[in-house]
Amino acid sequence: MKILADYSLDNLKELMVSLGEKPFRAGQIFRNIHNGKGITEMTDISKALKEKLLSEFCDNPIQIIKELVSKDGTKKYLFKLYDGNVIEGVLMNYKYGNTLCVSTQVGCRMGCTFCASTLGGLVRNLSSGEILSEILAVNRHIGGDINKRQITNVVLMGSGEPLDNYDNVVNFLRLLSCPDGINISPRNVSLSTCGLVPKMIALADEGLPVNLTLSLHSPFDEERKKIMPIANSYKVSEIIGALDNYFEKTGRRYYLEYSLIQGVNDTELCAKELQRLFKSKPCHINLIRLNSVKEKSLIATTDKKADEFMKKLEKLGLSVTLRRRMGDDIDGACGQLRRRYIEGDSDN
Repeated sequence: MKILADYSLDNLKELMVSLGEKPFRAGQIFRNIHNGKGITEMTDISKALKEKLLSEFCDNPIQIIKELVSKDGTKKYLFKLYDGNVIEGVLMNYKYGNTLCVSTQVGCRMGCTFCASTLGGLVRNLSSGEILSEILAVNRHIGGDINKRQITNVVLMGSGEPLDNYDNVVNFLRLLSCPDGINISPRNVSLSTCGLVPKMIALADEGLPVNLTLSLHSPFDEERKKIMPIANSYKVSEIIGALDNYFEKTGRRYYLEYSLIQGVNDTELCAKELQRLFKSKPCHINLIRLNSVKEKSLIATTDKKADEFMKKLEKLGLSVTLRRRMGDDIDGACGQLRRRYIEGDSDN
């Protein structure tokens, strides 16, 4: 089934001509799509054109089927795709606006030991329009449109490894930043990767200056291999080279995600190695308190130890933040809500 949200404005103009319609209809359809509307909801195109479109395209590629609201205001959404697959997203409110964390794949094949997204493996990639539709659906759900966006920032850090779905993610970023659509700048997008070096290098040449974030979680290759299988393919030194290249090409500093695991990566030795690797680099470290995943045996660092580790890194001259917990009471970690839904737990 084809998805209209995959189409750029130019693509839609070509489609209209092929259907015997005037090219200006493309602009109407494009605006409707970016307002989160399905084909049957479009009121400014004819019934005949709707029928033509519905014969080739799904009416609406994504539906919000569950919304959970945390006591801290964080909202978690479960989305149903046109083929019955489910994905999830998280809406977080900050002083600077609303940030939506979206999925780029159904499941994930990276196998990181602290993540629920990878438990069932990779089902399939999301198309560029499906990724976009997560944002458009939530933006509309909370009262926004292309003239008054409610979603101001996007994080590609939900289920899936964005750079494992490279072509669709890059096309998504171009659709997202189109001035005729929802028009969210790449500078307001954070893309998180576990370290796919060739794709990181390619991204630097795309002209899309997103905030590149590395899921590091250990500064040591051997320890990374135990918690992140991708470390068997790429060494930390190779990843740093790709990060440095990204900074040189885009002028954008990069970020490190570091989930604190008790007794694994919260040691004095880890702190000193982080200093050795990154003190002179244009980067910022985000420390994260590990979300518990029932299928995993990893234990989160205590709040006290996490604070001590942050202060230790600060004293070592690193730029660091201990991220506040958001959405713990609504399955805030990647993949948790989707997994519970698939397992048939209707209470979550």
